[in-house]
Amino acid sequence: MAKKLEKSQWSGYFDLISKALTGKRAEIEVASLNHGDQIEAEWLPFHGISHDPRNDVVALALEGHDHLIHKPKEIYIEGEGVHLNSLEVIDADDVRQIVLLRDPLMLPAPTAAKAG
Repeated sequence: MAKKLEKSQWSGYFDLISKALTGKRAEIEVASLNHGDQIEAEWLPFHGISHDPRNDVVALALEGHDHLIHKPKEIYIEGEGVHLNSLEVIDADDVRQIVLLRDPLMLPAPTAAKAG
């Protein structure tokens, strides 16, 4: 169940979870009535999230991609503490930015080729 974060919590919460989420993979979906649903970024390494209250911007940093959300009005999170599964940011135009997070796929180490 999603939990709404109060605006006074945004900056502190994002500072806390950014370090804990480094290394996860993130997908960003942007959904609006005018443009439909668009995938903005697909499972890129996550580097951080922040809220700049002075400029009223939420910034998501992914490997090779930065995503800015201007004038956010609501933020919902799913997960407990620093174990975040997803978040949704709704901006002033009611555009929904949905960020899904997952651990990277851990493949087994390659085995050494047998000498033959």
